[in-house]
Order: sequence, then C-alpha cells, then structure tokens
Amino acid sequence: MDSARFGRYRVELSHTGKLLFPDSGISKGELIEYYRDIAAVMLPHLEDRPLTLQRFPDGIRKPGFYQQQRGDYFPGWIRTRSTPRADDGAAVQHILCNNQATLVYLANQAAVTLHGWLARTPRITRPDRLIVDLDPVDNDFAAVRRAARQVVELMQTLDMNPFVMTTGSRGLHVAAPLRADSDFDAVRDLARDMAAVLAGRHPAALTVEQRKKRRRGRIYLDVMRNAYGQTAVMPYSVRALPGAPVATPLDLAELGDSRLDPQRWHVKNILRRLGRKDDPWAGIRRHATTAGRAQQALRALQDG
Repeated sequence: MDSARFGRYRVELSHTGKLLFPDSGISKGELIEYYRDIAAVMLPHLEDRPLTLQRFPDGIRKPGFYQQQRGDYFPGWIRTRSTPRADDGAAVQHILCNNQATLVYLANQAAVTLHGWLARTPRITRPDRLIVDLDPVDNDFAAVRRAARQVVELMQTLDMNPFVMTTGSRGLHVAAPLRADSDFDAVRDLARDMAAVLAGRHPAALTVEQRKKRRRGRIYLDVMRNAYGQTAVMPYSVRALPGAPVATPLDLAELGDSRLDPQRWHVKNILRRLGRKDDPWAGIRRHATTAGRAQQALRALQDG
C-alpha cells in the first residue's frame, strides 16, 4: 500500500493498478492522479457543499452504488455536515470536500463521480444555484445547444448570469449563481416558471412535460434538481462511462461550436484545455443575483 501526504494529512492508497475503466485502460491510480491534479480548479466548486458519492470499487462495468453517509472508517480529518433527510428528518453525515487530501481520499475509495447539493453549509436550506438540465432526444445534441442558448437568453433578460457546463454524459446544465437569500421552494418556483415561459415561447422545441411519451421529440426542461436534498454533478467530475469523460464548464460562446459534444473532454485531455484557458466558472459566486428579483422580472415580462 502506498501513501501520499498533503500538508498535515496523509492518504493511504490501495489497489492503484485496478482498472476502473476497462475499455479505456484507466486505472484507479490514474483516477487518483486526475483528481489530485484537478484539485486547485475543482475545489472552489465543491467547497462546503454536501456531497453524494458515486462509487465503483470493481470498475464501471460492475454495479456501483451511491453513498451519502460518511463511512465510519473515514479519517477523522474529513469534514462532514449533518443534514436532515427531506422525507423523514433522519440525520445524514454528508461529506464535505474542501481540500486536496479529501478529494484524493475519495478517489481512492473509487468515488468516480461527485454529486453536490445546490446549497452550501451552513445555509443548506438556501440554494446558491439554479440549474436547468437539458438532455438530447435521439442524440440530437444540436437541439440541446439551441435549447441552452434559449435558456441563457431568458436568464440574461431576467438579469441573471448564466453559466453552461457539459454533464460529461448526454447533455448540458445551464446554471445561474444565486445569493443564498431564498429557500428551495422559491427557487424551484422560479425555475418552473422560467421553464413554462420558455416552453410557451418555443412549443415545437421545448416542453415541461415530465412523461416521456408526451414530449413528442421536444427537449425537456428539467428543473427538478432545484429542491432540498437534490444534487447535480459537480464541475470537473469524472463520469462512469467509457473514456472517463468529465463534466466541463464552458464559455457561453462555445454553445455555437458545432463540434461540441457532452463527452468531448475527459481525464486525458481536460488538463490540456485548462492549460490553454482559465476555468470558465472561476469566480462564479461573484456573479450571484437574487432569486426574488428574477421572479419579479419574470412576472413583469409575463404581464407585459
């Protein structure tokens, strides 16, 4: 067993040669190296955010599992936040990843993907982000790019500041940073109202219909993540898919690139991208706006 030291923290590393991505020949050791190297860029997005881990100890070809509760075997220096479950109020000791040592430790646990809350501790009932999730119909990613541009346009009309990210899987997230001054109900209502306006503007392309059979080839504006206890894939997280694609923040202008693909960046090339350009989501929190004002602007738009 090897170990790595990060300041005063030491992380024991085990089975680093095990292939987690057999089709791509990517080992657990390479996953650990990726998260070690991406930490400086990724940690600001993870800081103080309760996490759900998606772990694949036997590789992505075998069934993995989700972990919310901190393991009893975790080292004592890993920070947690006790959060009550939405359904029964039972306390869950969610993991917080605020330093490189924790990120490497989680990678050593074969935590391939990190999913995070839309709120940060200590204000876990006050989201600091609104997300619209867009997935393709029949793998038509051009339609997803168009839908994302339409979401961006509405957010900008409401004086929100949109940020876009590939999910590393099939689609795109359009996110708007928020000041943590509204509860989840208010933010979810805003997201739903925005989706309804967009579906009304573009009825042939967009829908708020949850039932797939009633979408009739339209892009579903998924706003269900905007609720207490729900999560979204974190920027620069690896996805459990062949090639180890990475959820990648974009510049808004990249939505116009016909070559854009949700799995375009992966553990083998994302650091080269970041060597050529800064993280497009760096400083995202400085651009936060107020959900209440956006809701007022949306109502004025509807009334007008």
